[in-house]
Amino acid sequence: MAVTNAASMTISEMREFASFTPAEQRYIRRSLDIGLGRQDAFKLWARTADENAAIRSQYVAYQDLKVLRASIPDETGFEVVEGFIGKLTRVAAFDLAQDRIESFSAFRFLYERLIGADARPWLPSAFCAASALPQIKPSRRKVLLQSLSEAAATAPGWSDRAPSFYPEYIEREAA
Repeated sequence: MAVTNAASMTISEMREFASFTPAEQRYIRRSLDIGLGRQDAFKLWARTADENAAIRSQYVAYQDLKVLRASIPDETGFEVVEGFIGKLTRVAAFDLAQDRIESFSAFRFLYERLIGADARPWLPSAFCAASALPQIKPSRRKVLLQSLSEAAATAPGWSDRAPSFYPEYIEREAA
């Protein structure tokens, strides 16, 4: 039964990923390569000088991911919230400012893989904070904030199950 459950959860994650726009899918795969150190993102993803510069900036922005993974606060205390949510908001704002992530769903999908399942309760707050920053264009702010459902914003609890599907680069064969 556990194997069937795990397989259905993986299929569910794959379906969710397939529902994202092609730009979101590409950005999520590239971000996972950078954030998890899976591949040389410059070789794999940089098609232009602008993309090369964006990848370099993303490597810099993602330097706090290790610290974030190790410092996820206990939901009951407020002592360490400032350091965690401040860093998480800064990294999230970088990603949202790239204009590739178009919804909370895509953001959550990416960040529960970059930081871990224990970060789930903190993701709506970081998403709202990052989306509302003046660095995000007003028209984008509206779209991003409207993508956060009431259910996600007011969830009484969060799964601590680790994600099982981590999308990777797929090389296209020459025709």
